[in-house]
Amino acid sequence: MTVIDEQVFAALVDSAGADFMPELIDSFLEDAPQGLAALRAATAAGDAVAFRREAHSLKSNGVTFGAQAFADAARELEHTPLAELGAAAAARVDALGVLFEAVAAELKERRHA
Repeated sequence: MTVIDEQVFAALVDSAGADFMPELIDSFLEDAPQGLAALRAATAAGDAVAFRREAHSLKSNGVTFGAQAFADAARELEHTPLAELGAAAAARVDALGVLFEAVAAELKERRHA
């Protein structure tokens, strides 16, 4: 399975412009870890509103770059109430973090290509 959907990424390059892509990638690589940290904090605090908001933001950013598995995992978190996730919430957020690492590695390669 590919980490980044080629068609989605190519469409983003077409719409944003190749010159702007490094800035977009850098922004995502900076924002996503902050979002994951906020998601972890919301999990620990039991803040369902912040949890859903952060999961939504991560999903949207993943979709933008064609990071389908990452976006799908974030979407599942967004649409599953924190209370329903219960003790599994932290592990699910950690799994999302692992998916992000793969996306980040791929985007860093593309940024320097």
